[in-house]
Amino acid sequence: MPAPAPDIRTLLPPRSVVLGPMAGVTEAPFRGICKRMGATLTYTEMISAKGLHYNPDSRVSRELLTFDPAEAPCGVQLFGSDPAIMADRAAWVCAEYGDDVALIDINMGCPVTKVVSNGEGSALMRTPELAAEIVSRVAAAVPVPVTAKFRAGWDADEINAVEFAKTMEAAGAAALCVHGRTRKQFYQGAADWDVIAAVKTAVDVPVIGSGDVFSATDAAAMLERTGVDAVMVARGAQGDPWIFREARALLDRGETLPPPTPLERVEMAREHARALVAFAGEHAVTRMRKHIGWYIVGMPGARHVRERVNHVTTSAELDSLLGEYEGYLQHTGSTDDADTSHDEA
Repeated sequence: MPAPAPDIRTLLPPRSVVLGPMAGVTEAPFRGICKRMGATLTYTEMISAKGLHYNPDSRVSRELLTFDPAEAPCGVQLFGSDPAIMADRAAWVCAEYGDDVALIDINMGCPVTKVVSNGEGSALMRTPELAAEIVSRVAAAVPVPVTAKFRAGWDADEINAVEFAKTMEAAGAAALCVHGRTRKQFYQGAADWDVIAAVKTAVDVPVIGSGDVFSATDAAAMLERTGVDAVMVARGAQGDPWIFREARALLDRGETLPPPTPLERVEMAREHARALVAFAGEHAVTRMRKHIGWYIVGMPGARHVRERVNHVTTSAELDSLLGEYEGYLQHTGSTDDADTSHDEA
């Protein structure tokens, strides 16, 4: 029996802004950047408990469980529907990675069909007893807090977030994260912040709100409207790790920071690319393509750069292209243009 887990509030002080887990996006280098920019807490990409059970030493498993020195400790998000395997692999993660693990988060919100079809992710919202058993078994097996991330419900006719939250709290969840969309919505339409507020009112454990936080003002608005303890930024951080710095300035000091300049954006893209290649090897250049598109969206000449990025295959080519783009921005006098609302050909 592990010792009692630390108080979750030491990891999530009031008005925290955390980086949410995103498959194929929140790899260790990007998490480290976001942490340095002011994210209170980061999470791994979601990791299959079955994958860890059958292939704990695979390259994929080890890569998913590599942490950036800037972020430790980090939340580890697991998904699965077998309580025994979930508990066993959670305990293994904690034993193997020790102080790098801040908490174990159980994914009960992923809407992807191949996950849901196995009874995992958001499908667990339709089997609350099983979900509760998973939380209970995992909490009994690990020395860190156990949290659960879920959605408003399955669809508009099955909005059960409040009842589900109470069940997860009773099962031993130390904190809850609620995304304000249903599984059927995936990421379409508006997130329902009222559902998040209702969950916060219904439980005593800390609640993290998720959905439609794309700016510092969005983060402040969610905290004000829902009363949550923390805000999770996911897609809002894609190409914009500065959102954490801006949110902290607004929440802590009431200060509105200017957005990063185009040159700052390109420099961050170059830093991110170098770190990702050092982390995962030359093949990670293809993974970086989407990040480049996010970093430069709306900037002068961005469309042409995106077209070229999609044909780049080596890190040297990528860095050269971004360096060339910096030169273009300097030549056109766009280096201090904080207004990136245009996207010239």
